[in-house]
Amino acid sequence: MKGLKRSVLISLLLILLVSVFVGCDDNTTKPEPKAKVGDIITFGGYEWLVLDIEGGRALVVSKDIVEERQYHTSYTEVTWSNCSLRAYLNGEFYNSFSATNRARIVEVTNVNEDNQWYGASGGADTQDRIFLLSIAEVVKYFGDSGQLANIPSDTWYIDDQYNQKRIATFNGSASWWWLRSPGGYSSSASFVYYDGYLYLGGNFVDDPSGGVRPALWLNL
Repeated sequence: MKGLKRSVLISLLLILLVSVFVGCDDNTTKPEPKAKVGDIITFGGYEWLVLDIEGGRALVVSKDIVEERQYHTSYTEVTWSNCSLRAYLNGEFYNSFSATNRARIVEVTNVNEDNQWYGASGGADTQDRIFLLSIAEVVKYFGDSGQLANIPSDTWYIDDQYNQKRIATFNGSASWWWLRSPGGYSSSASFVYYDGYLYLGGNFVDDPSGGVRPALWLNL
């Protein structure tokens, strides 16, 4: 009888040990996948294109245009720091995420450069959780043909081999989207056209048909 009890006890211990080892093996052979540059990830109900990774965080921009909105509510001289679109993205749009997701969004300092071709002021640097890409960031992350540094003659846009990479859609159709950089003058903002051309000359800030592609740094 004692021998039977001992056998049952040994069997139970062996089962327990096997379960522990199997569990450990599952944890080590199935690591959590990590995002890579160029990946499309899902966050907060949107799909995002990974542009850059630094340490444990990633710079992402929405894969598609998420809505149409004015850069600013009136036609006036304005910069990213005081435009209505920035207020919306860092207010209502940011707050539309759950508390858990908001905690993963990193607040960063954005340098807002003057327009590289026309010299219009980019305004003060800003602390942003949600923002738009700048002219320089679009060139850096979507492809640099050298035209930004070397202005082509008789044009106010960049047309190069990276047009296709810059195209974004809204409701299934290619459309244009705002950048946070100024256009050719202080009442305009730069943008990417539906064909992927990068317009440094810009568009009127109160145009309501401008597409919005939010960008953010996300803790992975």
